[in-house]
Parts: sequence; structure tokens; C-alpha cells
Amino acid sequence: MLGKIEDRIIIALDVPTFDEATDLMDKLGDRAKLLKVGSQLFTSVGPDIVREIKRRGKKLFLDLKFHDIPNTVARASEAATELGVDIFNVHVSGGLEMMRDAAQATKAKASELGIEKPIVLGVTILTSIDETMFQSVLGSDNSLKDQIVHMAKLAQSAGLDGVVASPQEILLIREACGEDFVVLTPGVRPEWASSDDQKRTMTPVEAFKAGADYVVIGRPIYRAPEPAGALERILKQLEENL
Repeated sequence: MLGKIEDRIIIALDVPTFDEATDLMDKLGDRAKLLKVGSQLFTSVGPDIVREIKRRGKKLFLDLKFHDIPNTVARASEAATELGVDIFNVHVSGGLEMMRDAAQATKAKASELGIEKPIVLGVTILTSIDETMFQSVLGSDNSLKDQIVHMAKLAQSAGLDGVVASPQEILLIREACGEDFVVLTPGVRPEWASSDDQKRTMTPVEAFKAGADYVVIGRPIYRAPEPAGALERILKQLEENL
């Protein structure tokens, strides 16, 4: 699925309604190749938005972070595969069995349907959590970065294709899991944008230079007065610096 830089930028449709999502897609035009549907939009409008994105010929990251007992997550993984999503994720903290069942169910369903298997990623630690919050909530003996590497290796051993992690952990994950292990990074902000509630951030140029396969960009684009102009500005910076 990797390709040109514009194919590796995931634009978050973090809006509350079907009409707002389609309006944003209309504004972004052809340069927006890969879109993200998260919990807000999917809970609001359901799989219809996924079908609309696929009808438009776009690729889709379904960002629902499945986290439940193994059987439930396996069935959800089958449903995501049937919807035709290109990437989806599960929480690594759901455990080895849950991740393994998700990976196996996805592969089997894609084979049954005769379609390309979606990329299945494990969510490590949310980018809104920093070291202080990590220690206060989980009380782990590990540092935040050590824990993320541990989780990435666990996801790889379960048969997942990669992980979702902040750009600050990309190099560590690459060292632990190799170059073929997919790293998708949220918490990416152009230098001209606010970091909002993201704690472990980088710019798109920095994230790709660090080795990200995909980056997610949301508010700097969808909150911009001209979303297409914001996307073009980001793409221009990437084309000039990579």
C-alpha cells in the first residue's frame, strides 16, 4: 500500500456528521488519497460513511481501536474486512490471544472474499499520554518508551502488521521490529499548527524522516479555513524536504 507521499498521509475526518464528512472530502479533492474514520464519526453515522469513502475510490483507515475479548475482536475484524477498509487497529493491551485472533480472522475473511487483506495495527500508548501521565496511571516499572517497544514486539509476535505509535518512538520500534513492520503515527503537526491535546508530536517532515510509513493529520487540515490549501502546504513542505 505504500507509495507516493500523498498516499501515505492519512487525513482524519474527525467531524460529527455524514454531510460534514462528505463536504470535507469534496473540499479536499483528489489529493486526499487516504482518509481516517474514528469513533466520533462512525458512532454517529455507522458504516455508511465507510461505504461512501470506498465509493469515491479512496483508501480508508478505520480507527476504532478494538479492545474486547478475543472472540468479539475477531468478529469485529471480520466485519471491518467485509466493509473493505484498508487499515484498522486493535489495542495491544487486549493481549496476545486477542491480537492473534484478530490477525487470523482478518486473513481468513480476506481470503474467503478474494480481496487484499487489510493492514492490522496494534495501538501502543495514546499520543495524548506523556511520561508523567503514563507513570501516574499505570504505575509501570518501565519507562514510556520501553513499554511501547515491548508492546510493538508483542504485536509483531501476534502476527499484526505493525503498530500505531507516536513519531518519537519510530526509531526504537524500527530497531526492535525491523523495516517491514508498519509504523503509523498520529500526533503529527505542521510547525504552524497548535499541538492541541497531543503530547508526543513531530512535524510531518520529521516523522517521515524518522521512518514513519503513514502519518495522521487531522485538525491542522479539517479546521483550516481552506482545508485543501492546508493539505497542499503540507505536501509542498514534504516534497521540498524529503
